[in-house]
Parts: sequence; structure tokens; C-alpha cells
Amino acid sequence: MNEKMANPAPLGLLGFGITTILLNFIHNVRLSPVDGVILGMGIFYGGIAQIIAGVLEYKKGNTFGTVAFTSYGLFWLSFVALNWLGTTTVAEAGVWPFSYSSVRPGYNTPWLVSQEAFMAYFLMWGIFTFAMFFGTLKTNRALQFVFISLAILFLLLTIKSAVLAYFSPVSTDIVNLFTRIIGVEGVICGASAVYLAIAEVLNETHGKTVLPTCPVS
Repeated sequence: MNEKMANPAPLGLLGFGITTILLNFIHNVRLSPVDGVILGMGIFYGGIAQIIAGVLEYKKGNTFGTVAFTSYGLFWLSFVALNWLGTTTVAEAGVWPFSYSSVRPGYNTPWLVSQEAFMAYFLMWGIFTFAMFFGTLKTNRALQFVFISLAILFLLLTIKSAVLAYFSPVSTDIVNLFTRIIGVEGVICGASAVYLAIAEVLNETHGKTVLPTCPVS
């Protein structure tokens, strides 16, 4: 007996989209530090939920969905790790192995993350996202927008990290303005993923186009 499988894509898109909106609104638009809300969402909804969606896409035989959702789920888990374990605040707590020499003489934690490292990190994710964008060219315009806007977001984050790494000191006002621009772009990217997820749910539920996704003919 054949059983119809549910579409896991909206779960993955919502996990990615809502977490992306929260991060960019709180951290980049309002210029607040990454806090517990972002870390919790990054682990469970942005991370684990997307990985679950990727596994379900695997069962459907969807290679693109499997690679995309599992990769971005693991991205969120790695991002949480970098912002949790790789910060000076954690190192200052003096808990081994995250402490450094000012707390434990002679020991420097390997967990602190430099702006150069973040630059390389965002650059590689940007290249990956841009490559994945070409896999959307035969799907729909909504999904294409999600991926191209995400590629642009990673590019902007790469530029910011490069500026902080190689051109410091930089005017705080300029950095804050650029950060807010990144935040607005990130909110737009996340909102586009949320829109596509809701569109897929409503269109499937009602059996007609409630919210257009503009399929490629």
C-alpha cells in the first residue's frame, strides 16, 4: 500500500527563515549581541528542524533538498558553537578548555574565533549558496529569491569580517550602518523563506494557488 508522504520543505524553510529573521533583527538591525534566543533557535529550529527536513527529503529522493536542508541545519549548529564557545566572554569564565592566558596562565583557548576566520567561514558558505542557487533555476522564482538573497547576505558578512580583520580601526558609525544594512537584507532573506513555506502549506492544503510562488515554466 502506497502512503502519501508529507512535504518536509516548509519545515526546513520555516526553521531557516524564522531563525534568520530573529538573528538579523536582534543582532544586526538593533545592534544587540547574540543572546540566548538566537542560540536556542539556532540549535533547535534552525539546526535540528532543518536536519530532520533534510533526512525526510532524502527519503523522498530529493537530492537538492537533502543537501540544502542538512547543510544549513549544520550551519546553524556551527554558528551557535562559534558564537557560544568562540567568544571572549566564555573564555573569561575560566572554564577549561575555553579559558585563555589571562585566566589560566600559559594556556590559550583554541576556541576563540578571529575576524579572519569568520571571513573565510562566511565566504565558503556564500560560495556554496551561490552554487546551490543554480539548482533552483528549474523550480520557482520564490526559491530562487531565497537562495540569491542568502548568497548576497553571506557576501556582505564576508566583507564586514574582512574590513574588521584588515582595516581596523574602522569608524564605529560606518560599521554600525553597514551592519544595519546587512540586518535588513537578512530579514528580507528570512522573510522570503517564511513566505515560501507558508505558500507551500496553504497551496497544498487548499489544492489551489493561494500564495503564488511563480513556478518556472
